[in-house]
Amino acid sequence: MAETKLKATAKKASPVKAKTAEDASQTTLHRRTMTGIVVSDKMNKTRVIRVQRQVQDGMYGKYITKSNKFKAHDEENKSKTGDQVVIVESRPLSREKRWAVQKILRAGSGTVLGNI
Repeated sequence: MAETKLKATAKKASPVKAKTAEDASQTTLHRRTMTGIVVSDKMNKTRVIRVQRQVQDGMYGKYITKSNKFKAHDEENKSKTGDQVVIVESRPLSREKRWAVQKILRAGSGTVLGNI
């Protein structure tokens, strides 16, 4: 019985490939990205981004514009109100912050029209 246990553990122990730095750098993370407009920049290192999308109505077929607001982390406080930014999914940074500002696509005028 002891021999069978030794054989079983010998089969389980296999050489493990060590990941090199090159292998680690080639792995890509598939994170969701969204494009939106900065609605508020009053908090430190946090921006509120409004993301709009168009959804077709089930009964009438008309397109309706819906929007959601997301809190995103902006480490250097670069984005300002009215800027169009790309946000990327990240680990939870606070109770409501699960996104981070990846880049600023277009600088805004400083005001957001149609603030919802």
